[in-house]
Amino acid sequence: MELHPEKTQIVCCVMARQRDSGLAKQFDFLGYCFRPRLARSRKGPLFVAFSPAISPSAATRIRQRVRAWRLNRRTGLSLEDIARLVNPIVRGWINYYGAYNRSALYPLLRHIDRHLLQWVKRKFRKKGRYFKRAKAWLGKVAKYRRALFVHWQFGAAFPAE
Repeated sequence: MELHPEKTQIVCCVMARQRDSGLAKQFDFLGYCFRPRLARSRKGPLFVAFSPAISPSAATRIRQRVRAWRLNRRTGLSLEDIARLVNPIVRGWINYYGAYNRSALYPLLRHIDRHLLQWVKRKFRKKGRYFKRAKAWLGKVAKYRRALFVHWQFGAAFPAE
């Protein structure tokens, strides 16, 4: 077995030595980005730990996949039908990437909500003329039917206004 010279690097994981070392400070592996992040100790204070979270490249791939669904064009479907299509995939992403640093997933889940908002604006024309009306309607649905979408159950619900 041989190491690939372009793919192999030495990374400094010790926080105290990172400033003066010329080594890499982060690396991506299996869709996670390992780098220094703030963490809370068991006793409460914050400290810097070398921990994983979803990598920016994996997040980009997920956003491209959500865009490829073209939810805003599926006005013939109901919200329940869209939930049936989306939920298994989003549940898998949450289970895999949410194992470490779950808060790093929130921007991705808000991205899904923005696509749902575009669907609302296109499906319901009276709400679609006004961004605030569409956002308020989707926020009410998220508040009263939290179990409809997996990412709303996860805690990244669309804000009700």
